Amino acid sequence: MVRYAVMLRGINLGSNRRVTMQDLRALLSGLGYQDVRTLLQSGNAVFGAASRKPDKLSAEITDRLAAELGMDIGCVIRTADELAAVVAANPFPDKATEGAKLAVTFLDGPVDPARFADTDPADFAPDEFRLAGREVYVWLPNGFSNSRIPVNFWDKRIDRVSTTRNWNTVTKLLAMVSGAA
Repeated sequence: MVRYAVMLRGINLGSNRRVTMQDLRALLSGLGYQDVRTLLQSGNAVFGAASRKPDKLSAEITDRLAAELGMDIGCVIRTADELAAVVAANPFPDKATEGAKLAVTFLDGPVDPARFADTDPADFAPDEFRLAGREVYVWLPNGFSNSRIPVNFWDKRIDRVSTTRNWNTVTKLLAMVSGAA
């Protein structure tokens, strides 16, 4: 059995797109996934399943969310090993102690650097970001609410499902999916 972390995109941010974690656990268990656990109220879960490609799992979860809850909700999945690699590859290691200001945007496929060719990172200083395969690492020294990077910045440049988690959540998910928590 392989352990997976799933992160739903854009739920429970306001009065729309409400998904309780009880419903999410029931939905994932109903798909036959084992040892389902959730983290926070923002669509983070871990589960065990037979080894399968994450895009197949993502499609299965997305389809079930639409069928049972009537919502089109994208999700991104990482195995325990993949999530450990994300943490190990942090390009801002000296910022990891400020987990509320460091974030990772997870993508369902690789980012195309050419989509950022017209972007000058200096325009967003002191905020910083680094593209890294299927992740974008973001350092926001003044916090999310005071960021110079627009909320929809990634959506305009990345033609993929994406969802962002702060470093505290990333490391908690890693502990859960690795069986350490």
